[in-house]
Order: sequence, then C-alpha cells, then structure tokens
Amino acid sequence: MTEQSFVQRRSGIWNDFSVLVRGNRRDLKKGAVSFIRLFRELTQDLNTAKSNNYDPAIIERLNALVNEGNQILYGQHSWPIKPFLNFIWRTFPQKIRLHWKGVLACMLLFYGISFFFGFLCVVFPDISKELMSPFQLRGMENMYDPDNSRYLKPRNAYEDADMFGYYIMNNITIAFRTFAGGIFAGVGSLFLLCFNAGVFGIVSGHLINAGFSKTFFPFVIAHGSFELTAIAFSAYAGLILGYSFFITKGLSRTASLKKAGQDAFPIIAGSALMLVIAAVIEAFWSSKHLFPIELRIGSGIGCWVLVLFYFLFAGRKRKKHEPSF
Repeated sequence: MTEQSFVQRRSGIWNDFSVLVRGNRRDLKKGAVSFIRLFRELTQDLNTAKSNNYDPAIIERLNALVNEGNQILYGQHSWPIKPFLNFIWRTFPQKIRLHWKGVLACMLLFYGISFFFGFLCVVFPDISKELMSPFQLRGMENMYDPDNSRYLKPRNAYEDADMFGYYIMNNITIAFRTFAGGIFAGVGSLFLLCFNAGVFGIVSGHLINAGFSKTFFPFVIAHGSFELTAIAFSAYAGLILGYSFFITKGLSRTASLKKAGQDAFPIIAGSALMLVIAAVIEAFWSSKHLFPIELRIGSGIGCWVLVLFYFLFAGRKRKKHEPSF
C-alpha cells in the first residue's frame, strides 16, 4: 500500500476520531462503542505508518490522536473529585431537607427514647441492671473509670489507627444493619433505631450514677454529632425502601424500589461518610482525655453546630435579587 492510498483510505476514520475526542463529553459518552472501534483502528494505522516509514507529519498526526485517545480511555479512572464534592455540598444535604419531616421524626424518636431510658436509669438506678447484663455494665464502667490503668495510659499513633479501623467497622455495621432492616416493611429499621437509642440511654444513665459523667460525655459529645445523626439517617433510608417495597402506588415492585433508591441511596451513602468522620474524631480526638474538659466540651458543641448548619444551609441555591428601579 502506497503512502498516498493509505492516507486517502484512512483519513476519514482519523477525522471521525478527531471530531469524537475533541467534541463535548456528552457526545463522547453516546459514541463510546465507536470510540473503542476507531481507537483500535487508529492504533493499527500508527503502527503501519511507523513500519513503512511514512511521512513524519502523518506519524505525528496519528501519534497525537492516539495520545488523546489514551488520555480519555485511561484518564477516566482517576478519582472523580468534582462529583464527590458536588455530592457532599449539594446532593446529600438537599436530600435530607427534601425529606425533613421523616428525618426529623426518626431523630425525635431516637433522642426521645435515649432521654427516656437515661432519665429512667438516673432516677431508678437498679433498672439499668435489669435491662443490661452486669458484665456489659462493668465493661462500660471500666472504659470510663478515670482510675483505670488503661484509661490513664495514653494511646500512641499506632493504637489510634487500630481503634480507627475498629470504629469504622463497628459504625458502618450498625448503620447498614439499620438500613437493611427496612426491607421488612420498615419494622427492622425502626426496631434497630429504638434498640440503639435505648442502649445509649441506659449506658448514659448508668454512667451518670456511677460518677463517670465527666469522662463519658466529653468522650462522646464530639463524634456523637456525626455518629448518632447518621444512625437516624440510616434508619430513615431503610424506611424509604421498606415503604416502597409494599406500597408501590401502581408501579411494579422493581420500579418502586428503583424510584425509592434515588432518595434512599444518597442518604445512606452520606450517612456512611458521616460515620467515617465520626470514626476519625473518635479515634484521634475523643480519646485524648488529657486535654482540658472545657476544650473537649467546646469542640463537641462546635461539631453539633457544624452538623446543624450543614444540613440547614449547604447546597441551597442563591436567590438572584431583582434590580430595583
């Protein structure tokens, strides 16, 4: 094949590929199959041109197109930072505000039950021993006893990292178990939400009576803003799926679940992210009991305010002010 016939025969494919890779991303996605086919042919043409020592201008053109194709083909596997930031700043808080009534109901249920059992155990100390085993209660006391040798010994960076992994596994397990429980008509999510709320209230009341409130609350106040909120969100996401599974509103069960997933999955994904943040705080900040208690309480209050302001204001569209005349 002569150089001239090679160019005449293949230049149309080169032009098509050039238009495809230098156009907008939407057209590139629609032409994904054509892109793969053209890119394979273009690579073969480059090899043919090199092996036959064709004009360097032809080789340079083909090489430039192949490089552009490589960037598109392999560059797409890089971390999609823009969609990720968009999810954090817009999608997640907007979904929470869209379902604020259901989310608020889950929050009130969780904190209402926690407060009820905490108050009950403070007023009637022996009740905690009826609701939880003495072994579990002693374990909690040892964790927050300021005279305990393990409490007095500061953790090093390696131990903090180990605890971070433990907190991640524990938090994510609780959240996804609560979310998955929604498939049972939402009953599973409600049960696990109430169960975790009750345990938190019982433990809180028992530790107050044991005289460990000054070690317990400074520990939980900071990471609790993310962790407890995420558990309530996970329960609500499970309720969305459970409701759509049985109440399809004329849709097929699959279509109903798919529609519900558009709201539920962003909420559970955002909750998982909150639990990661909670694990970071719990492992690397909450355990630093040698810091002044005022600093730890203050940082905890700051975390609660941050979470509240985030869900109230993040992702809101700015209103365009009309010009006044």
